[in-house]
Amino acid sequence: MATFGTLSDRLTETFRNLRTKGKLTPADVDGTVREIRRALLDADVALVVVKDFTAKVRERALGDEVNRALNPAQQVVQIVNEELVAILGGEQRRLQFAKTAPTVIMLAGLQGSGKTTFAGKLARQLEKDGHTPLLVAADLQRPNAVNQLQVVAQQAGAAIYAPEPGNGTGDPVKVARDGVETARRQQYDVVIIDTAGRLGVDAELMKQAANIRKATDPDEVLFVIDAMIGQDAVNTAKAFQDGVDFTGVVLSKLDGDARGGAALSVASVTGRPIIFASTGEGLDDLEAFHPDRMASRILDLGDILSLIEQAQQSFDEEEARKVAEKLATEQFTLEDFLEQLQQMKKMGSMKKMLGMLPGMGQMKQQLENFDDKEIDRTEAIIRSMTPGERRNPKILNGSRRLRIARGSGMTVTDVNQLVQRFDQAAKMMKTVARGGVPSIPGMGSLGGKPGASTKRGGKQKKSSGSRSGNPAKRAAENAGIAANAPQTAPAGSGFGLGGGAAGAEPSEADLAQIQKLFGKG
Repeated sequence: MATFGTLSDRLTETFRNLRTKGKLTPADVDGTVREIRRALLDADVALVVVKDFTAKVRERALGDEVNRALNPAQQVVQIVNEELVAILGGEQRRLQFAKTAPTVIMLAGLQGSGKTTFAGKLARQLEKDGHTPLLVAADLQRPNAVNQLQVVAQQAGAAIYAPEPGNGTGDPVKVARDGVETARRQQYDVVIIDTAGRLGVDAELMKQAANIRKATDPDEVLFVIDAMIGQDAVNTAKAFQDGVDFTGVVLSKLDGDARGGAALSVASVTGRPIIFASTGEGLDDLEAFHPDRMASRILDLGDILSLIEQAQQSFDEEEARKVAEKLATEQFTLEDFLEQLQQMKKMGSMKKMLGMLPGMGQMKQQLENFDDKEIDRTEAIIRSMTPGERRNPKILNGSRRLRIARGSGMTVTDVNQLVQRFDQAAKMMKTVARGGVPSIPGMGSLGGKPGASTKRGGKQKKSSGSRSGNPAKRAAENAGIAANAPQTAPAGSGFGLGGGAAGAEPSEADLAQIQKLFGKG
């Protein structure tokens, strides 16, 4: 996540230096703990949390579990990971539903923390899980807060109870109480109450929120806090805990570029679990908070479980089986490719998904350059084709390609590159479907020893360069040999795209393969 980018970089660099040491001395441990302390303080983590965290890490790092480990540096990383999980709450905590409907969920927090947007996101997620939520517009203080909630409710496809226009008029306590009664009468099983916030903590805000809680007796009181507010997160959380109390925390704006101290402070200081994390502006950008997965992301260890869950939610198992059969029988067409692109778009941002892979923190620049819009451009080209052209790209002559380019707003070169990429990608996938090992242009076969021939028993030709003892003559002869040599497949990504010279970093080529399969080079 962008919020923890700087902290993740600092910690990763610290552990990289530690891995060069075969045995750790007390001085090594102290130096590592000192760097961790600086990284956490720079990330706006509360001082009390930093002191407690580093003390536990130092105590364990100097203990027998590290001294006896075969890989001491890896053991220290494991200790830091476990302690990060602890200060993030330990175990995942889910919403607690009432035994008798409706379940009442009250939202609290400062103005601008994202309560109204979160209300719509939560309603959207609850509907996906089979619930029938009702949004209650009890924020009658902020200008146009009621209108905003009505728009969000419409986008989420959820019902809303908004008897007052707001803008400073109406009794929010009465609206909240009547909203719960309406839900009970109309058989909504969840009520989400959006309450008013202020620019800062004040007595009037706390009194109003406390009165709403007393009138509705909510099953959950969720404190929505902006992950970008830094050190002030602790004071704000304590004030709400003392004035209203809450049962769980929601971290909003985790997709921002702030330093993320709120996430690492609020759960430890208040003793209340983080239940949700808001990771974007879309109504689907809401994740259940997993302390262990978040710790792994911070340490650049990846979050494969979340990636798998997103894939399972987005991909149709029956469709995947049909695609596998088409690949095996060489019937995979551009229409099938288009369907796969649409399923991938359901998973969300490709950049975000790639960021969940282990080690991607070291490829930050490449991830920043990744353009999710390339999938849309590829989709536009395919949609500009006729059904016959999608099923058989071989019929695409010059005039057809020009028509497709004009229809999609792209160039003929873009169309040519897509057809070429699809042909090469289809061949690779057919090879994999048959149990073979694909050969990647510019990288050779993925199986066997590096440099080995793809044919069994094949031998590579020896270099036929000049052997002249005169350096100038040898250079000239080698240049002549290179100029007359037959052209080989272009080096680059795994799907036959241009760019990427031979000898490029494998990690960059891997990323290029993924991007350029779904977009132009």
